[in-house]
Amino acid sequence: MSHKSSKEIRKVNISSSLESEDLSLETTIPTDDVSSSEEREGTVKITKQLIERKELLHNLQLLKIELSQKNLMIDNLKVEYLTKIEELEEKLNDAIHQKQLLSLRLDSQLALQQEDARKHQALLKQEMETILLRQKQLEEMNHQLRERAGDIRRSLRDLELTDDCYEKLKSLPEDQLSIPEYVSIRFYEVVHSLRRELSDLQMKKESLTEELSGYKSQLKCMTESYEDERRNRSELEVRCQRLTLELADTKQMIQQGDYRQENYDKVKCERDAFEHELSELRRKYEILKMSHKAQAKEINDLSKELATIQQSLNLLQKDKDYLNCQNMELSVRCAHEEDRLERVQIQLEDAKKAREEMYEKYVASRDHYKTEYEKKLNEDLEQIRLKTNQEIEQLRRTSKEMYERENR
Repeated sequence: MSHKSSKEIRKVNISSSLESEDLSLETTIPTDDVSSSEEREGTVKITKQLIERKELLHNLQLLKIELSQKNLMIDNLKVEYLTKIEELEEKLNDAIHQKQLLSLRLDSQLALQQEDARKHQALLKQEMETILLRQKQLEEMNHQLRERAGDIRRSLRDLELTDDCYEKLKSLPEDQLSIPEYVSIRFYEVVHSLRRELSDLQMKKESLTEELSGYKSQLKCMTESYEDERRNRSELEVRCQRLTLELADTKQMIQQGDYRQENYDKVKCERDAFEHELSELRRKYEILKMSHKAQAKEINDLSKELATIQQSLNLLQKDKDYLNCQNMELSVRCAHEEDRLERVQIQLEDAKKAREEMYEKYVASRDHYKTEYEKKLNEDLEQIRLKTNQEIEQLRRTSKEMYERENR
């Protein structure tokens, strides 16, 4: 519309200038003809009317000069106004362009803000859904943990199982077992193995004590037999000494007479018998000595095994005490975890409240800034509209005044 109005104003100004030029030409042409005719007639007759006409023509020429000067001034004013109109049109176009840019920027910013708000809202919604799901899971876990803690407290009081119960629970998979059942199974396995080992050790101890008593009795018998053998040996040694003395006596008797020839076979048989008996006694003595050493070694080994068994019994007792301590620590830890879970739930509620408050503040501030921005934008647009209207009105007034002056 502004371009069309400026074009119409230019057309009107050009047409008015052309009309004024035509009028000036029409006024000059007959005056020239009149002046020429009057000069021709002036040669014939000079009158008072001719002088007045010349004065009028002179005044007319002066008026024409003034009119041409005024036309030049009007043309200059037209050119100035046209330049001003073009500048104002350029400013108007710039303002319209800026307005379009501002509107596009506003639309883009609004679209971006709406997109950001939608994304932020989707993220908040997703986070709220995840928080709600997590809260539900935590509530379910809390309920299950409380139930399990109560069941564990009740079940840990009596962990002993019978063989039938153990077989039934052992046949089930571990996923289907509860914590008390699993603990009771493990406790039964550990305690049953320890009891079995303890019974085996007790039986072994009894057998070892019986063997030890048997070995003691054998040792006593062997010591008695050893004493008997030692007495027999002492007796044999005395007999050997006596026989040696008799032999010396016989030798003397052989030297004295023909006793050697008569008693040689008898003495030789006795000597062989005595030597064989002595070798047998020595062999028995070596056997008894070796058996005595083996029995002493076995007694030492049995005493060492008895000490190790006693030590293993002490270790088993310590393991039992340690398991009891661990059981107590687990119960205490379970109570602490319940307290911690309650504190975490309280903190979660506080965080949810703070999050809701921050979201409300964010929504309020966003609406406030949005209204302020829209208000400021409307004010700027209204100022631009008022300026453009004022300039258009001023141009209309100036063009109207120009038309009136031209008409005058």
